[in-house]
Amino acid sequence: MTKAKKIVASAISLGVAAALAACSSTGGASRPAEGGDLAGGVDTPRYVVAMVSHGAPGDTFWDLVRKGAEDAAAKDNIELRYSSDPQAPNQANLVQSAIDAGVDGIAVTLPNAEAIGPAAQRAVEAGIPTVGLNAGMNNYQDFGLSGFFGQDETVAGTAAGGRLKEEGAKNVLCVIHEQGNSSQEARCAGVKDGLGAGGDVELLYVNGQDLVSAQATMQAKLAQDPSIDTVFGLQAPVAMRAVDAVKDAGSDAEIATFDTNAELVDAIADGRVKWAVDQQPYLQGYLAVDSLWLAKRNGGTIGGGQPVYTGPSFVDATNVEKIAEAAKAGMR
Repeated sequence: MTKAKKIVASAISLGVAAALAACSSTGGASRPAEGGDLAGGVDTPRYVVAMVSHGAPGDTFWDLVRKGAEDAAAKDNIELRYSSDPQAPNQANLVQSAIDAGVDGIAVTLPNAEAIGPAAQRAVEAGIPTVGLNAGMNNYQDFGLSGFFGQDETVAGTAAGGRLKEEGAKNVLCVIHEQGNSSQEARCAGVKDGLGAGGDVELLYVNGQDLVSAQATMQAKLAQDPSIDTVFGLQAPVAMRAVDAVKDAGSDAEIATFDTNAELVDAIADGRVKWAVDQQPYLQGYLAVDSLWLAKRNGGTIGGGQPVYTGPSFVDATNVEKIAEAAKAGMR
């Protein structure tokens, strides 16, 4: 095992152990503390941490990220201020608002690094410990962020494409639900690389904030092109709509996806979805907040400034029962 992998493995093990401790001691819920009262069993000051994501309202993926962040906040006696906006300029404004409020730490996603990165850099320059999560692994160091928690989207996409190749896929429809999100583009590019010259990957852009419209767009494409053998979603809600789109279009296409939620795990269990690439959003939120507590407590870092990988891993028929238990608890 390389030194970098040891750092990542150690950090993830620390986060998992801490998550279990948080669930057992606080019931998995964030709770306030008055004055110097303790929360979660740590004897440290009451810090305020802002988490600013690009999550769209109703997206269950971000519910998992937020729950991980809340559990870490409960353990660490932190007041968590979570906010989100899928529009990059608005997200940048939320980061600036956190700076102006004088928070003790900021965790931010960078789906559009050019738009959001400068605001994150202003936080760093103001002396606020700042880390990235989920989106922006290739850019976070450009803006001085001290750490990042997520998966390399190109690596994950390539692994997914390689698996599709082994399964005989030839014509893959890769569904992007947030146009302009570099992470999603990287996933589909990785799928294309992994599938190789013997297959074809076509991009389909849908509105992830309007799942009825997204389903209709997928259904129309499948009806138009019966050669599509795989619909590859980039989030669980879109993948679940793909199930209905395939059925209503009379298509024989199989469905795979990035990311999970409880409904998606059930769909893998009963065969409606073949498999999913899991990046552990709960762990991303948990480690991001926990790292900021460490930064305030003793100046420590998780990962030594290098990205800490929380994925990818595959969820399929061979392990879905075990994953289902964590999904019921809101941790996968």
